[in-house]
Amino acid sequence: MAVSRTPPPSGMTRGLTFLLAVAAGAAIANLYWAQPLLSFIAGDLGAATATAGWLVTATQIGYAVGVLLLVPLGDVLDRRRFVPAMLVASAAALLLCALAPSFGVLLLALTVLGVTTISGQVLTPLAGDLASDAHRGRIVGVVGSGTLTGILASRTISGSVAGLAGWRTTFALAAVVAVLLAALLHRAIPPLAPRARMPYLQLIASVGAVVRRERTARWTLVLAATGFATFSLFWTALTFLLSGPPFHYPVAVIGMFGLAGLAGVLSGLRGGRLHDRGWSLPATGVAWTLALAAFAVAAFAGRSVVLLVIAIIMIDVALQTQALLNRARLFALSHEARSRLNTALATSNFIGAAAGSAAATTLWAAGGWTAVTYTGMGLCCLALAAWALGRRGPLQIRQVGSGGSRAGQSGQHFAGWPDTDSEQGCRQDEECETDHPPDQAGDGELPVSEARGAGGEADHGQRWNTDRGGDQHGRKGGAAAGEPAADRPGPAGGPGCRTT
Repeated sequence: MAVSRTPPPSGMTRGLTFLLAVAAGAAIANLYWAQPLLSFIAGDLGAATATAGWLVTATQIGYAVGVLLLVPLGDVLDRRRFVPAMLVASAAALLLCALAPSFGVLLLALTVLGVTTISGQVLTPLAGDLASDAHRGRIVGVVGSGTLTGILASRTISGSVAGLAGWRTTFALAAVVAVLLAALLHRAIPPLAPRARMPYLQLIASVGAVVRRERTARWTLVLAATGFATFSLFWTALTFLLSGPPFHYPVAVIGMFGLAGLAGVLSGLRGGRLHDRGWSLPATGVAWTLALAAFAVAAFAGRSVVLLVIAIIMIDVALQTQALLNRARLFALSHEARSRLNTALATSNFIGAAAGSAAATTLWAAGGWTAVTYTGMGLCCLALAAWALGRRGPLQIRQVGSGGSRAGQSGQHFAGWPDTDSEQGCRQDEECETDHPPDQAGDGELPVSEARGAGGEADHGQRWNTDRGGDQHGRKGGAAAGEPAADRPGPAGGPGCRTT
């Protein structure tokens, strides 16, 4: 695998950050245009309302396929061309939706729309690449907040436009917006050399390889899936609660409750700064504690709109914050593999959301709102347990400091952290051996030059220049890996690896 030596551009303008956030929100909104319109669409195309529910399912299935098969291409293609191309493809699918003469054609068009509307999942890691290290969390938070805004606002916009001009107009306008954004992004995104070169099948397989190598990624994905399961559990059950006794609200009113969730957007803007300041792990614990408190409030809100709104705000702030911190933590693991890490994150989120929706239906039938809120509290406790176990080890991103000790995200130093571990740190096996030069990186790894700038001598998976006296494991160097040479000192600053 070849890796571009061209360093990524540093810094982003406010205008480009805003444009990426808007484009990410518009892309994710395409998944939800049909949700509040199912009865309108069913009546117009002569389908049963229950059958119309498959429109949402088809879109989500298509999206899952697109995330798995297309998003990893963000690591090997020029995203200045790739993102606009995906937006134009989604515009074509939206236009087909607007012109669909039958239910079957609309079902097919929405499936294609799901596959192609993956631009938001490419733009978020792109924002991480363009941002400087000091501001990456904030920039990713802004773009992530754009995604959340798209999810929450799409239902309200879709219902309003359909009420004024019909459901087909919603898709037609979305197609126009997609084309405009494609043109703007093609002009605004700077030319970017591919960060890696590898065959497509190897690229797809490497998604799993990156996750297997990074223990921090695996633990973070568990927290992410739990967060989306909790989020989906709450919002799915909330629809059942508000549509039944004692509220009996119509669909339009139920959709307005989603606006209360916009508070999560503001939390996302602030959450990125917490990561930049090294408070990612403490803030994650606080977020899950807030989510636990929110479900406790919700348990008493079965007959109170005020308490429900309070619970909605608390849950959205908590879960949006932890989701942003999870993404920022993953992006800190690797520069070359951010799109693939984002693929793993989106997949785990999708699995969690599907599990949460299914659980909400089962729990509502078994025990109503009480069963749902108690299960939500249980999920929050599970996440807090994982956070408590991982915050001193697997969830830490440690790099070698100038004095040889390992510093975590929170700024604490772990001078006594073990130097050898099969899952973290300096692994003493052939799997770590690579043949790329010191300034190149392996699959999803930081170039040596970047690792040095981050406070350590090199990242894992890279070979030290033997003239400096060591290999990639930080062992005192020989002419080849595994050949100790007592007459050569090791690299300055201690073992040259990162522990995750």
